[in-house]
Amino acid sequence: MEYTQLGRTGLKVSRLVLGTMNFGPQTDEATSHAIMDAALDAGLNFFDTANVYGWAENKGRTESIIGSWFAKGDGRRDRTVLATKVYGNMGPDGEAWPNHDKLSALNIRRAVEASLKRLGTDYIDVYQFHHIDRSTPFEEIWQAVDVLIQQGKVLYAGSSNFPGYKIAQANETAARRGSVGLVSEQCLYNLYERRAEMEVIPAAQEYGLGVIPWSPLHGGLLGGVLKKETEGKRRTEGRAAATLADPTVRAQFQAYEDLLDKHGLEPGETALAWLLTRPGVTGPIVGPRTPEQLTSALRALEVELSEELLASLDEIFPGPGPSPEAFAW
Repeated sequence: MEYTQLGRTGLKVSRLVLGTMNFGPQTDEATSHAIMDAALDAGLNFFDTANVYGWAENKGRTESIIGSWFAKGDGRRDRTVLATKVYGNMGPDGEAWPNHDKLSALNIRRAVEASLKRLGTDYIDVYQFHHIDRSTPFEEIWQAVDVLIQQGKVLYAGSSNFPGYKIAQANETAARRGSVGLVSEQCLYNLYERRAEMEVIPAAQEYGLGVIPWSPLHGGLLGGVLKKETEGKRRTEGRAAATLADPTVRAQFQAYEDLLDKHGLEPGETALAWLLTRPGVTGPIVGPRTPEQLTSALRALEVELSEELLASLDEIFPGPGPSPEAFAW
């Protein structure tokens, strides 16, 4: 396993991040535990979750599954860098109750205590804001986070789905307070969806945030979806089907799969390996539903992409270019 430091911090994390969103809704507790054990055995030490995972009437279920895994002991918690998130409404009985969502000092305090209880731990390594809160000033957010850091309940703060200007605003406010500020940004980023390269990733690099891409396979589209469709192994539906309904887009993915077939490479592993070559990226989030999917993701660490192949991938999925040149001169 390869390790890197998370942004400008001294925290060492694996170059793949174990995403747990499927634990509960799609993967039962026993299998979830087996996946986490396999991840640790492989040296993957960075686990990502959120208080809302479990969804619908089972919000918090995923954190509880991780908590029951920690309870097995054998150094599981000590060996894990744990990241969770706050923002979504966690009102009682699934109701959208006031002050049970977003980033007010009240909700941050309430949410962190609830997450700690479900996770069965007394601290969270990286506490992430799941979305921007347009109603709460960063002065209030940092006041709440600073208290949690002083109490030892949170070690670092990160963001998720923030635009570049909010990353700047958050960390400029933190600097004025003498606070550490954001140390990571979790954003949608993959070969097909590269808009983060315009503003988000440059802002993260400027302020020393590690970039943690989510949906690295873009909902499975970069995992060889067309070949699986042809072989009858997968039926494309939902957002993936809508995306592939565009003939131009479908041709892009066909060219991608044909290129990798020519080089004897697996599409999903290549998509992850590509992200590992990108400036500023700490590691992409992989969200296996089965131990076999985790094994496949881990193979991405062994994939080496030549400059020629990287150039060919850029031709198929060109990035937007840097800002402001992408939209100005």
